[in-house]
Amino acid sequence: QVQLAQSGGGLVQAGGSLRLSCAASGSIFSINALGWYRQPPGKQRELVAEITRGGRINYAESVQGRFTISGDNAKNTVYLQMNSLKPEVTAVYYCNMRITTRGSISVRDYWGQGTQVTVSS
Repeated sequence: QVQLAQSGGGLVQAGGSLRLSCAASGSIFSINALGWYRQPPGKQRELVAEITRGGRINYAESVQGRFTISGDNAKNTVYLQMNSLKPEVTAVYYCNMRITTRGSISVRDYWGQGTQVTVSS
């Protein structure tokens, strides 16, 4: 089985920074895409940033210029550097990877456990 383990997050003041990490482990054949999502209180999960299979990077308009997504292929890890944080980004953040497992021809999405990011004013 594949498991995504998240780390980082916490409580910071407005204007501060955090870096989220997400490492995949298990029977991984390939990772086809990487992404970060967030779910504010009482709202649906939404895309924050992603790296597509073709290597393109997309950001939500609200985080453009402040957040940076990156990946480390050797570590099966994706990062989200979050700078100039604002209270409105407070949410539970989830990592996502589209993975093909060993012995399978199928691709499916895997999710991290989520981590709380709270920005105080």
